[in-house]
Amino acid sequence: MNAADLGLPVAVPSTALFTDRYELTMLQAALRAGTADRRSVFEVFTRRLPEGRRYGVVGGTGRVLDAIENFRFDADVLAFLAEQGIVDEPTRAWLADYRFRGDVWGYPEGEVYFPGSPIMRVEGTFAEAVLLETVILSILNHDSAVAAAASRMSVAAGGRPLIEMGARRTHELAAVAAARAAYVGGFATTSDLAAGFRYNIPTVGTSAHAFTLLHDSERDAFTAQVDSLGSGTTLLVDTFDVTEAVRMAVDIAGPGLGAVRIDSGDLLLLAHRVRQQLDDLGAVKTKIVVTSDLDEYAIASLAAAPVDAYGVGTQLVTGSGHPTCSMVYKLVARADGGADAPLRPVAKKSMGGKTSIGGRKWAARRLDASGIAEAEVVGTGPVPDTLADRQLLVELVRGGEVVAREPLDAARDRHAAARAGLPMSATQLSRGEAVLPTEYLTHDV
Repeated sequence: MNAADLGLPVAVPSTALFTDRYELTMLQAALRAGTADRRSVFEVFTRRLPEGRRYGVVGGTGRVLDAIENFRFDADVLAFLAEQGIVDEPTRAWLADYRFRGDVWGYPEGEVYFPGSPIMRVEGTFAEAVLLETVILSILNHDSAVAAAASRMSVAAGGRPLIEMGARRTHELAAVAAARAAYVGGFATTSDLAAGFRYNIPTVGTSAHAFTLLHDSERDAFTAQVDSLGSGTTLLVDTFDVTEAVRMAVDIAGPGLGAVRIDSGDLLLLAHRVRQQLDDLGAVKTKIVVTSDLDEYAIASLAAAPVDAYGVGTQLVTGSGHPTCSMVYKLVARADGGADAPLRPVAKKSMGGKTSIGGRKWAARRLDASGIAEAEVVGTGPVPDTLADRQLLVELVRGGEVVAREPLDAARDRHAAARAGLPMSATQLSRGEAVLPTEYLTHDV
């Protein structure tokens, strides 16, 4: 299955230069030293969750698959490398034929993860695998941060729909990725049309304060909007006086008015007042949407308010204070010789908490007697029989061919199920440690 099979209308351009220069200089040196073809295993993991977070959310896996598939060095890219003197001619010749032909395993998108979880495992020659480090980390660190923030906000919303509205608060391309990750984490819709076009995410939106200010009066603005979009539209009622705007909105649209949006002020107080006013005017089915720099804590504070939906922007697309997940891409095993040489574990040993555990890893989630997760078990060597049916990594790429593309709704549903399988304390918004301990079972590769 490829992107076209999923009905995705936008092709992904070459991702070959979404990398750091040292990936290419390492390649050149390894080619010259004769070590570039050594079989290697790289793993993506994080040593810790963002401070206070209890679980992480895997986001961006589908985008990683696109990036791997489109990692190509065309003539223009090779010319740039030559003009800048980045790598020598033999290395450019090798890059001209570059295709990732290895294997990738990983946690499926939407799954939760914990410190030490082998979120993605990339296997191939050193040369072909090392080049993917930066683009893989760029995607996973960003998308997983947004997905985790979205998940927390989804919990806080308690089943009320969430609207992603962060396009104007981040880079225009990051906005599309953020909308996608937010959808995986539990958001229902996005305001970003590029995200809707690229990923089939439902889009919503009606008007801003500028539309009201354009007209000679608020009544003129509401009338124009209702005439154009119908009585089921959402009218923005806090440009001037909220009480008067609500009265006018129902007068113009009738009791079938779809919704009103409140974008400023004391949202808790205003939501109660507006709900009472709408009910008194007979607009008992008119919904209330609130926006205005919301995060998971602000959403939770509105749990008792008569709010029907939340629109979230800045805090969502910046990971609600944690814009990265600090994931790393480390060589954990490599062969001493050719393609048939056995792998042996390798690991960095250093001061400052940056050590890692060598060896190709598997991961499984152990459940308690009630079927609730109680530990993340990470190991090398044989998988214990008791964990054989609880393994987390799935095959994503086989021999360079993507084998695990899926509709975005599958990742969204998976996340909801994975989160529901965690201990109840996972959904507390108060600061805490990872809700599951990570246990290690290490043997030879």
